[in-house]
Amino acid sequence: MQHDAVLIVDFGSQVTQLIARRVREAGVYCEIHPFSRAAEAFERLKPKAVILSGGPASAPEAGSPRAPEEIFKAPVPILAICYGQQTLAEQLGGKVESGHAAEFGRADVEIVESCALFEGVWKTGGRYPVWMSHGDRVTKLPEGFRVYAVSENAPYAVAADEKRRYYTTMFHPEVVHTPDGAKLIANFLHKIAGLKGDWTMAAFRAEEIARIRAQVGKARVICGLSGGVDSAVAAVLIHEAIGDQLTCVFVDHGLLRQGEAEEVVGLFRGHYNIPLVHVDASEEFLAALAGLDDPEAKRKTIGRLFIDAFEAEARRIATDGKGPVEYLAQGTLYPDVIESVSFTGGPSVTIKSHHNVGGLPERMRMKLVEPLRELFKDEVRALGRKLGLPERFVGRHPFPGPGLAIRCPGGVTREKLDILRKADAVYLDEIRKAGLYDTIWQAFAVLLPVRTVGVMGDGRTYDSVVALRAVTSVDGMTADFYPFDMSFLARAATRIINEVKGVNRVVYDVTSKPPGTIEWE
Repeated sequence: MQHDAVLIVDFGSQVTQLIARRVREAGVYCEIHPFSRAAEAFERLKPKAVILSGGPASAPEAGSPRAPEEIFKAPVPILAICYGQQTLAEQLGGKVESGHAAEFGRADVEIVESCALFEGVWKTGGRYPVWMSHGDRVTKLPEGFRVYAVSENAPYAVAADEKRRYYTTMFHPEVVHTPDGAKLIANFLHKIAGLKGDWTMAAFRAEEIARIRAQVGKARVICGLSGGVDSAVAAVLIHEAIGDQLTCVFVDHGLLRQGEAEEVVGLFRGHYNIPLVHVDASEEFLAALAGLDDPEAKRKTIGRLFIDAFEAEARRIATDGKGPVEYLAQGTLYPDVIESVSFTGGPSVTIKSHHNVGGLPERMRMKLVEPLRELFKDEVRALGRKLGLPERFVGRHPFPGPGLAIRCPGGVTREKLDILRKADAVYLDEIRKAGLYDTIWQAFAVLLPVRTVGVMGDGRTYDSVVALRAVTSVDGMTADFYPFDMSFLARAATRIINEVKGVNRVVYDVTSKPPGTIEWE
């Protein structure tokens, strides 16, 4: 891959992924690496610019995370955000102090002097909204730095050494709550660092096809389809690269949405004519999930059974005399990888252990092909459109690999899944009828692990409660609930209670998710 690249040094911020999103949106390739491994990433990637993320640590404390010295020795521009500003200041001779008034949430910055970061965005003397999240503050700038913006509790809200092309912000430009943040990041990338902005889906498609061919050679590959967009896009891309060397394996684990199995099989056998094996493993999955309450235990069980199923199919396929299956392809995305590790080894924590991440068991003599491992969800959708997948498939709401198992808190049974599947189908049907499906990022029903007493007609009931959730999102990592009007909720709830036996109450989840990586399931 021959693109200008940006290295994002992660200090454990919950919104580091959003920095990558803004960089990608500006047409620039980037990678996130924890500060503990940033030196080797800097050497390998040879980036044209570096961004230092925020983080929960306190820069004045002994042992707090630091950026590699190699970055400061190289003549590359740096954008340092929040904790990144603080550690940069400390490492270059400035000072950071605790104990001052903190700023969390919305704030205004006042521009005291113009600089390249503000070009075409902010004017001297203006006041602009930003999102702050800091307790410590820089109290002394390193030599060569000037202050360009201030806020009520951040005297160096923006400080820079324009000669060295080092720009620092106390606020978070990557979050949507800083309205001009994406423009500021684009200014850093294009006007300050001089990057070309040549990261496109057309370029990725061509490069990834070449990479798949180089990796696989003449070997055979099976691709595990889960019913979601990611694995479908991976399958079509790999098929474009190696043709009939690929066989798709769709394992129906009995945890899919209503009608999903038929749709997946129809798409691949009818629309693409890709060799497809349909395995009904619902009995095995449901038996293994019986009695499991913990969502992580469910994930790991489902992941293990998927691997078992793929391994069995690989052995069976190899009996056709055309050679063994050497590779297993998955629709792993970049957020799956990032969220499945504790990136800093300290202040950040594992958000989730994604069932796709972590490699294959040693007993499984196959290697992984993960063509989407560098992409975010919206980039996968753009690639899917380039590959010609139908819009009804590309634009569908995200659906987790573990399926309805993690939307059934507590034990999973066939009866509970049937209730949830029907309620979910009614809910999505009403959303589509209202013309809201494409406006909402993700909507789904959850079968709560409680039962309530109700009155229906002339009798009492003691049945299940269904929670409905719908969220809007710009970037797929921060979200807010969708503000349905009461008439919509009344229609959806009435239909679910009337049409889904076993439900006597429906509630709507209005939880907001402020800036931070969220768990969609």
